[in-house]
Amino acid sequence: MGERADHAGQTPVRVAAGPAPALLMIGAGALMGFSMLAVLIGRSEGVGLVALPAAKPVAQLEFRAEDQADGSIALRNVADQTIVAWIHPGEDGFLRGTLRGLAQARQRDGLGPEKPFSLTRYDDGRLALADEATGRRVPLEAFGPTNAGAFARLMPAPGAPGSPATETR
Repeated sequence: MGERADHAGQTPVRVAAGPAPALLMIGAGALMGFSMLAVLIGRSEGVGLVALPAAKPVAQLEFRAEDQADGSIALRNVADQTIVAWIHPGEDGFLRGTLRGLAQARQRDGLGPEKPFSLTRYDDGRLALADEATGRRVPLEAFGPTNAGAFARLMPAPGAPGSPATETR
């Protein structure tokens, strides 16, 4: 029973039988079970995850982007109706492109320009652009400091007087 012949006329070869293959299978099963248990515990307990505290908004600017006849865009502060910035054709490509993308998303959703865009500065220095009409949010630091700086100039440095942005303390 523990022997077999490889080819006709050759000597039979003894096949190893016994506890070794069974122990190997039990060990492999135990290793797989332990691995799955470790992953389950790690995911449910948050082991190895780093959680950053939620940043608090320190300033916010709500503005509308108004297209002009010459191709420029006027950014108007909703609070006092002043022009915060002019974006002329061929200038401020990232700012213009981001606002155009959000405006096109509004058009696709059948929404108008009534609701303003919201630019928020957080206490950790990050900036975020939000479109409350569509629910889209753009974390501006994801595009690098130069591109985030294009929007940062719309808001004064923290603590600067003459702010077009409203403090949210």
